[in-house]
Amino acid sequence: MTSYAVVIPTLVRDTLADCLAALAAATGPRPGEIVLVDDRTDPGPGQLEHPLSVLGDLRGRTTVLGGGGRGPAAARNTGLRAVTAPWTVFLDDDVQVGPHWCDQLAEDLAEASPDIAGVQGVIAVPLPGERRPTDWERGTAGLARAHWITSDMAYRTETLKQVGGFDERFRRAFREDADLALRVLDSGWRIRQGSRTTRHPVHPASRWESVRQQRGNADDALMRHLHGPDWWDKAVAPRGRIRTHAAITTAGVAACALAAAGHGRAATACALGWAAGTAEFARARIALGPRTRHEVTTMVATSVLIPPTATWHRLTGAWRHRHARSWQDEVTP
Repeated sequence: MTSYAVVIPTLVRDTLADCLAALAAATGPRPGEIVLVDDRTDPGPGQLEHPLSVLGDLRGRTTVLGGGGRGPAAARNTGLRAVTAPWTVFLDDDVQVGPHWCDQLAEDLAEASPDIAGVQGVIAVPLPGERRPTDWERGTAGLARAHWITSDMAYRTETLKQVGGFDERFRRAFREDADLALRVLDSGWRIRQGSRTTRHPVHPASRWESVRQQRGNADDALMRHLHGPDWWDKAVAPRGRIRTHAAITTAGVAACALAAAGHGRAATACALGWAAGTAEFARARIALGPRTRHEVTTMVATSVLIPPTATWHRLTGAWRHRHARSWQDEVTP
């Protein structure tokens, strides 16, 4: 049996105890090491006592490190530096591995040929069966189709160190996993889908969460610099609506500027373009959901805010990372 370590970055959310309890209960070869990276900027005393207590006999194999609040990419690198096992398995602190996960993982690693550097787990997102899913639920369900996500991802430890680990410029849990996978693939390795299953529940979120998530557009700008304009295709990632968002935002800004300059007719035309684009965006989101009053009002309000927010973050990301080069150029002396 190939030994492995489990690395879990965490902000010590309520989900952590369930994550660790599921890992402790899974049947099969146990992890040789568990590295828990507490990435809170100001860790509170005693908050880890309960989550660690559910590990049972795995508690003695568990190391807790401080991440310093630098984001999940940096936290995973902190955990990686402490690993001595040949395989490192990354889990997020809001997932629950399946009851036979350790057995299935052992099979996944045993079946990995020498040219395979990574084996991805199968992510299952439970959705309500009695109604259509909300926008937030649909977004979470997209994780089941995503490539190389670190909700459950195993890599050869030495390969990760050879490619430099995660790029710590990705400060959010977004695109840092795709960036790492593309660097691994570009280095001549392969990544395959495994058979082990991990459950990712839909956790409660603010109705404004979709607006906050637009910060990820700054990371998309970095991905373009690192992996080229076709990085979407390389990463098998949906392109999203950033171009449409930019057009809607431009129409809105132009309407305000033209109105202030006294060009009423042109301002009206631009305002109508903004309204039509915003209405189409809201309608598309509402049509897929449960259409309750709360969901409809949330979709309308956030559909107004998302285009300018997404555009702003994309522009600021492009400026912030304007000097970034392709990853091959950055590793060349």
